[in-house]
Amino acid sequence: MNWRCPICRKPVDSQNSPDFPFCSERCRLTDLGNWSSEQYKISEPVFDESELDDALRDQQPPDSRRQDADERKN
Repeated sequence: MNWRCPICRKPVDSQNSPDFPFCSERCRLTDLGNWSSEQYKISEPVFDESELDDALRDQQPPDSRRQDADERKN
């Protein structure tokens, strides 16, 4: 399948290009530089942090959950 380089928009063959999805090492390094200089930003979290808190709390053994609740009361 043929794609376009995300940096320079040249056609790139996904099966034959060693730098895929980029057309060259230069474009690959340009993309890396863009990430390291914070030109790219992720606009919002991938997941809700409260879901992570709930999942971590659910992984604790029942005795430790009771102890955590008792500590919060005091």
